[in-house]
Amino acid sequence: MKTRTILGILALLLFFFLLGTAYWGYGLKTEKEELVSEKQRLTDELGAIEILKSDLEAEVDSLESAYFSLADENESLQESLNSEKARVRRRDQRIKSISNALAKEQTDNGTEINDLRSQIQGLLASKTALESSIFSLRSENDSLRNATVGLTKDLGKAREDNLAMANLNRSMEGELDRLTLANFKASAFNVEFLKRNNKKVTSKSRRARRVKVSFDLTSVPQEYQGVRPVYLVITDEKATPIRLQEPISAQVVVNGQTQDIMAAEAKEVNVQKSQRISFTHELDEKLSAGYYRISVYTDIGLLGATNFRLR
Repeated sequence: MKTRTILGILALLLFFFLLGTAYWGYGLKTEKEELVSEKQRLTDELGAIEILKSDLEAEVDSLESAYFSLADENESLQESLNSEKARVRRRDQRIKSISNALAKEQTDNGTEINDLRSQIQGLLASKTALESSIFSLRSENDSLRNATVGLTKDLGKAREDNLAMANLNRSMEGELDRLTLANFKASAFNVEFLKRNNKKVTSKSRRARRVKVSFDLTSVPQEYQGVRPVYLVITDEKATPIRLQEPISAQVVVNGQTQDIMAAEAKEVNVQKSQRISFTHELDEKLSAGYYRISVYTDIGLLGATNFRLR
């Protein structure tokens, strides 16, 4: 019994020994694998270091070559600098020699040189004054030339405008003689275009905002007197009425024929033997530059008309 117990204990000890040996062997295997992996990593790192070393050696060789090249160039530049310094010293000596000679000559001929300088300064001053006068005369001539050209153009334009207005008036006078009544006519027309919100007269189309028209009726026969409608019509040079937001449509009789008109203003007037009638019309839109005609009608005919021009 005692022997069997001892054998059992020995067997148990042997089992634990083998188990420890197996664990120790497994640990050695793991450690070996780690060492192999570390060795591989170190080998790779050593290879990278070798490559870096080769690159650094190549770069060092390149820098050495550049250094030697720069050293040679510096030596060449130093030689050139020394040569240039020697040339500058020679030039300075020559300049000094010439300056001394000039100083001596100036000392010998100082009075003559000063006189010449005074004469030269006087001539330069005269030249400057003459140049200034010439420049002023040229500027004045240019201004006069430009003004002459502008006046010539303006004169030609005014002649053309006057001719056009004269032709328009002649045409209108012939038309008025044909269409107006013998003893019931408007005369002494006055047309004024005013700026916005003030009483200043303008002839520029872009500034005209209001038109005031006045005319006389004189020596009106008894049969034409009494309350009658009077219409103000504004047309362009093509006889087209200007644009109106609220045009006044009416029919009048001219030389026995009914005629439709588009009036800008209308009022009932107690026509007397002699009186002055006026209209004021607020323009709905800006008028373009050009020629226009203002005509005045009553129910029995055309009283008169006048032409005007906006610039």
